[in-house]
Amino acid sequence: MNSITSQAFSHNPKKYTYNIAGDLEVTITVQRNPFALPLDTLFAMAARMNKKRSFLFVSKVLGKHIPVNPHVSLLAGAALGVLYAELLGKRCEVSIDELVQAFTEPETAVNIYSRLMAQRVVLDKPTTFIGFAETATALGHSMYDLFAGRTKFLHTTREIINELESVISFEEEHSHATSHRCYAVDPELFQDDAPIVLVDDEMTTGKTALNIIRELHASYPRQTYVVASLLDWRSAADRAKFVELEQELGIAIPCLSLLEGSIEVTGQPVLSEREQASQHTTSTAVVKTIELGAEFEHRIVTSTTPDGFLNDKPYLAGTGRFGLLQSDNLRLEENCTAAASILRQERQGERTLCLGTGEFMFVPMRIASLMGEGVLYQSTTRSPVHPVKQTDYAIQSAYSYPSLDDPAVTNYLYNVQHGMYDDVFIFIEREVRNERIEPLLRIVKGLGFVQVNLVMFTSQP
Repeated sequence: MNSITSQAFSHNPKKYTYNIAGDLEVTITVQRNPFALPLDTLFAMAARMNKKRSFLFVSKVLGKHIPVNPHVSLLAGAALGVLYAELLGKRCEVSIDELVQAFTEPETAVNIYSRLMAQRVVLDKPTTFIGFAETATALGHSMYDLFAGRTKFLHTTREIINELESVISFEEEHSHATSHRCYAVDPELFQDDAPIVLVDDEMTTGKTALNIIRELHASYPRQTYVVASLLDWRSAADRAKFVELEQELGIAIPCLSLLEGSIEVTGQPVLSEREQASQHTTSTAVVKTIELGAEFEHRIVTSTTPDGFLNDKPYLAGTGRFGLLQSDNLRLEENCTAAASILRQERQGERTLCLGTGEFMFVPMRIASLMGEGVLYQSTTRSPVHPVKQTDYAIQSAYSYPSLDDPAVTNYLYNVQHGMYDDVFIFIEREVRNERIEPLLRIVKGLGFVQVNLVMFTSQP
């Protein structure tokens, strides 16, 4: 493919100013844009309900706050993989122009993604990819999925698994949910000196990456840690801390991103209470439960929420929460294909929303990508954002509800407005008691769907 190196750095940085809400304003200076992607294909802006950070770059490719073509989301991770392949001197079978086309013309993404996956990049060294919860679980998985060879994948989790000990734990300092845990079932996951690739949706200060590198290096030292993110907004002082850690530990930390620059914030954050979108209370939606999990491998462990609730329902083994090897990939793909075939028959129209929940993103996203045309994908999130009905603002509607796993945690559903879709498939990794799912169900039943499908990944046929 054509090289991206010559495009990577701009000697004439460009500035863009975003008036978000009220007097809150963010100016970004773009210094690197390796695929020359239009900025409005990557993100829109919103005001965040977080005293540590008043704004949010709302991704248009991640599949979290904004509904997207699932192949575009899968290609977002693959695009980071292309940058990593370039760093290693490897060649991909899809050109840069084609990748750009997939982001700007989503209808082309399915063919481009299929070609890219048909010619995976073979890595010479065993490499472990780690996706950060909750936002980058699917992003990390889809980056890992571009490669063949002795590759491994793990995503961090906010959850507390009773039967397993986290191999490392670290903090995400600017987040509303700070603690990350890593439950690697295979003790060999880190028992080598090969590169580790850390994947997040965004770097603002880079502190999260530095924290995990310190933790990893203390127990599993190696020479190279790669940090990959969609957006990289580190200041000069933040970048200097990466150099300092490289020198302190005698390591290399190359950083990859689809967009790199700096940010300047002026104005006060929006601190008023978030308003819910108007809810249509009358509903004729049919609610249907579809059990799919019997074909998937499960991990028989329990979790405990901070309030002491014990959940003894098994997890899926193939999400990456417990670690994946190349030998696991074919079975997961076969299971997703079979699940998509079943769900395709349940569609009630031409406009379908597939909704992941929390950290459970990649499996629903991959299934959604196999369900035919007219399918969009997004996920619920912990991230509290102010909705504002104005042009170019990222969050037009918002609903909150208690988390399916932990009622003490508020989750949000964004940008789903009444009558947008014919049906919805809500993907739930573990069996959920009726009272836990009822708050979310009340919301979606009022959004004009003909049918609401609860897709449960149960362990029993």
